[in-house]
Amino acid sequence: MAQDFDLYERELWAGRAPAYERGFAHVTRYMIEPLLDAAGVADGTRLLDVGTGPGFVSREAARRGARVSAMDAEPGMAETARRNVPGLDARVAVLPEVPFEDGTFDAVAGNFVINHVGAPDVALARLRRVLRKGGRLAVTCWVMPGSGALAIVREAIEAAGVPWPDDIPAPPFLEYGEAAAFRRLVAEAGFAEVAVEEVTWEHLVDPEEWWETGALARVGTNGVVVGRQDTPTVARVKAAYDEIVADYAAGDGKVALPAHALLASGVHERARTADTRARTRAPGR
Repeated sequence: MAQDFDLYERELWAGRAPAYERGFAHVTRYMIEPLLDAAGVADGTRLLDVGTGPGFVSREAARRGARVSAMDAEPGMAETARRNVPGLDARVAVLPEVPFEDGTFDAVAGNFVINHVGAPDVALARLRRVLRKGGRLAVTCWVMPGSGALAIVREAIEAAGVPWPDDIPAPPFLEYGEAAAFRRLVAEAGFAEVAVEEVTWEHLVDPEEWWETGALARVGTNGVVVGRQDTPTVARVKAAYDEIVADYAAGDGKVALPAHALLASGVHERARTADTRARTRAPGR
């Protein structure tokens, strides 16, 4: 199941870096400063930015004086990050692969990436490996199931009577998208002093721009589903979207879309990780 989901994610994001940078990345940017604060990023911090996307986390960390390395599963994202952060060491790697030596970093930050991996427990354990003892982890995820900004296009798809495709796998992270479960996941990966904060904000955007840079640009699963439809069906979904999004009108032709996220942080400690336990239980070991 995890392998199938990871393969789906690679196909989902292939070539989507420009559309993501223009659209959805403006929502996730809200969490950058809280994320870096939770990771303790300051002048001289050696930071790994996981799932860097367009490099916005790396850029803000560099402005703080951090020494930053980054990684992303999508080559186009890594290329975009290098463009936005000149000189950035941005590598292409698919979690749980982490192509750095043990204890390399003072801090690891991942902005809305842990919800995109097939085995989030193993990924967190591998990220812990590259932290020095006492180093800090900070990761964000969406509250699950998605709502507000995350769900409006899906609500429109359902309102238009479009069946959800059977070949799209459910995210393995779905069970962790609430505070207690997210805290438990991070703690079981071997982190101490784990804290989880729920953060809510509003994303102010032109609704036509949101439709074009998300649904029509095939960004995310909702965009994939819309992209599979014929022209009349897309028009039905768009009509439903217009009706739903009107409830969020904020004046001047904009809408204020609510966003709901979780921010988890923890500190490296010596403990058996989820990755180690998984290997211990493996047949023949």
